[in-house]
Amino acid sequence: MRRTMPAGPRGVLEVDWPFFGELCRALALRVARDYQPEIVLGVAKAGVIPGVVVASILQSEFASMTVTRRAEGAAPVLVSGPPATIRGRRVLLVDETCDTGSTMKLALSEVRALQPAEVRTAVSFKTGEYGPDYHAFETENFIVLPWDREIVQNGELVVRPEYAARL
Repeated sequence: MRRTMPAGPRGVLEVDWPFFGELCRALALRVARDYQPEIVLGVAKAGVIPGVVVASILQSEFASMTVTRRAEGAAPVLVSGPPATIRGRRVLLVDETCDTGSTMKLALSEVRALQPAEVRTAVSFKTGEYGPDYHAFETENFIVLPWDREIVQNGELVVRPEYAARL
């Protein structure tokens, strides 16, 4: 189910698994038109999921790195960097969303430090001013991903508390 509904200044886009699959296919096709990455590098956590799907479609290797935010609105922090195997190779850096670009800029800096032959960026959702090389969908809405909508609390699946008011 996909729907857009108002929630303060931004609406909410709930992404279901079939729509997510279509986004990955669209992203892979956009990349394939003019770039053939040897390695798709997913930015964990959310960027790993589209990254591995895009890598599979493009028949490329897959690896990951981890960037996180310790709190909402905090600057991104590198947890684990990209693998040394990217040196001298064509890399596609994939994340789920891109708004300000702060996560992507940090990840790109770490990737470039390992001297790949070339690196390009891709996201499923472009949500702000920062422009990755490729994106599948552009929206200003708050995005609820299918793997992120619910969490386990006391042995039960419940809507993520911070999303409940928006849904």
